[in-house]
Amino acid sequence: MRNFISYISVILVLVFLAQFFISSKNLSDDEIHKNQFKNQYAVFSLVKPKNISFCNEEAPLYAFDIYERMDKELLKNTYWQSNMLLYIKRANKYFPVIESILAKNKIPDDFKYLALIESGLENVVSPAGATGFWQILKSTAREYDLEVNSAIDERYHLEKSTQFACDYLNKAYSIFGSWTMAAASYNMGMNGLKRTIEKQKTKNYYNLHLNSETSRYIFRILAVKEIMENAKDYGFVYRTSDLYNMIEYRIIHVDSTIADLYAFAKQQGVNYKLLKQMNPWLLKSTLPDESRKRYEIKIPINNSSLIFSELD
Repeated sequence: MRNFISYISVILVLVFLAQFFISSKNLSDDEIHKNQFKNQYAVFSLVKPKNISFCNEEAPLYAFDIYERMDKELLKNTYWQSNMLLYIKRANKYFPVIESILAKNKIPDDFKYLALIESGLENVVSPAGATGFWQILKSTAREYDLEVNSAIDERYHLEKSTQFACDYLNKAYSIFGSWTMAAASYNMGMNGLKRTIEKQKTKNYYNLHLNSETSRYIFRILAVKEIMENAKDYGFVYRTSDLYNMIEYRIIHVDSTIADLYAFAKQQGVNYKLLKQMNPWLLKSTLPDESRKRYEIKIPINNSSLIFSELD
């Protein structure tokens, strides 16, 4: 009996394969390709997070519009895989510096994600002229005593620009009484947010009707926070060795003009390229000290960062 059943099973499999082969022969190349695509490729909807919060201020995902706005940013960041993976890699390099300054100023740690969505942790310049990791406008920078001129732009200085952000956010929190609203004001300005509150009679970010950029702003922060803190749940797989790291450096204090930064770099045992990479706030090949300030210049101390060749 068992042999009979086995025999029948083999016959059925052969019949199935024959039918599949015959039907496949009748399909066009496009139809075969489409079937293979459907069988091998899938884009999954994301499971709704149980709770999402910014600085311990919970986002009300039970409201349909709030969930839809959150889902939009989660989908965009999850499925733009290359960009998200770069965020994760760069964060390992720069977050420790940012976290330390935030903690020193009693700013919640979640604000490191604000810097991330502002610039991707790159020294970019927006069409409006906002500059650096924290995307600071020239007028606002000078208001908070950051030096910005033709030779020096401290908006590119990671530590000083992060201190600027802390000063701004502490002031905003004292006005709005909410870290979520302080973050929103970073995008649209304190005065603009004040006027919006006065018109709409609510201080709750999630109840305000805002311009499209500020309306997305907190959700973009929440999305990168959720994904980065639960990276494997969102399909991001990496090794510790894949992450970027800050190279070791020493600091030289300078309180006078440096007329030639090319020569200065060579005297310090590095090339001009590395000097500029470590100190992007230096805009020219000189460091004028017209304001009689004391500057800190970072010099790499790890020789592996140098590339030696017969041309050196």
